[in-house]
Amino acid sequence: MVTVVKIGGSLFPEYTEELCKQLTKSNEKVVLVNGGGSLANNIREFNKIYPFSDDINHWNAIKCMDIIGNFIADENKNIIPITSLEEIKNIHKTNKVPLILTYELIRKEDPLKHSWNVTSDSIACWIANKINAKLLILTNVDGIYRGNISSNNKKLIKSINAKELLFFKETCIDKCLPKLLIKYHLDCFIINGKYPSRVMAHLNSDNNVNNFYTHIGGE
Repeated sequence: MVTVVKIGGSLFPEYTEELCKQLTKSNEKVVLVNGGGSLANNIREFNKIYPFSDDINHWNAIKCMDIIGNFIADENKNIIPITSLEEIKNIHKTNKVPLILTYELIRKEDPLKHSWNVTSDSIACWIANKINAKLLILTNVDGIYRGNISSNNKKLIKSINAKELLFFKETCIDKCLPKLLIKYHLDCFIINGKYPSRVMAHLNSDNNVNNFYTHIGGE
């Protein structure tokens, strides 16, 4: 089975080179989707000064994803940027890893609400549902916590139902993702992408190696 691996924009550029080097060695077929990183964050900041329309913010943020995606693919010759889901199987046949540049695809189908509550997390979830794949989200923290993430009292949640997440004020995932997981009856895992060994342990189903993750059940 295929796993859609969403590489958080917070991992670029410091951690993506080694991470992607390891991902290309995975025995499991993976499809990469990346976040917009600091480029998309700049759009958020611009919007605080000049309130642009939700439509223009949505599409420009997705364009940022494509820019970062091209940078990530440029770092590794075994990662091939693509613009359609139909290309995935052909890339896998060459033993390379497809990275989806999402602007053209999302612009054509326009499946998600134009809102800051929708980010690359939700886009990766939508793609995973489209291709009947598993979903793995890589970010710069170990997962979802109870308590203030900046405090010493925080506690990593190993497993949680997506319905419960609807009542969390802020986490490392976007606010729309739990709704989509419920809608698609899709589970996902969140792992810290700064530690490629944890990611590879998950992909190789060796959960004894990695105890730092959050599993979200979509039922």
